[in-house]
Amino acid sequence: MPLRAAELKSLADADDEQLMALFQNENSEAAYTVLVRRYKSPIVNFLYRFVGNYDDALDLAQETFLRLYKYKHTYEPTQRFSTWLYTIATNVARTFYRQRRRLAELPFSSLRRSEEEEEAEWEIPDTSYLPDTRVDSDYIAQRIQQALMQLPPVFREAVILRDIMELSYEEIAEATQTELGTVKSRINRARRRLQELLRDLYEELYGRVPDQP
Repeated sequence: MPLRAAELKSLADADDEQLMALFQNENSEAAYTVLVRRYKSPIVNFLYRFVGNYDDALDLAQETFLRLYKYKHTYEPTQRFSTWLYTIATNVARTFYRQRRRLAELPFSSLRRSEEEEEAEWEIPDTSYLPDTRVDSDYIAQRIQQALMQLPPVFREAVILRDIMELSYEEIAEATQTELGTVKSRINRARRRLQELLRDLYEELYGRVPDQP
């Protein structure tokens, strides 16, 4: 039965944990729908930043919310829902990345063509010829994404969660199942590497080199 607009509206002001309690205890499809609507854009954004391909990010977001539905019983009411959801998304992204690496390591075979086609989807087009890059926000976003994709996955994961998704260090440690000190170290190292990779862009925009993080 389609969800009624009034039912969804009545839950619009409920916090995440209240919605999850309704979903867990009463199997409320409306509560689940509100959670998906609330977190779809942030989760897709996180996954896109991690994998570098929007279509893949959409597929992985769908898998993330499918796991939310399937494993709702594993959520503990004492947990912050957003952290728990990012844990799921992080695991989905890691699995995807491992699968890509295994595929890339296969010997030359009949799969070679499909691998090259898939790899081409991940390549960032050369946009260095674009005019007026100072005000081209698309160009800037593309350069940042290109730099992110050059980071080791664990560094990329940590700095995206901190500087783009704005999770706390403690939330990142929980979401990635990593020690707090390791999280802070990875973020600092990722920021330094991003500064190196984006130094020319920063100088172009601001006329000076970036300050050390």
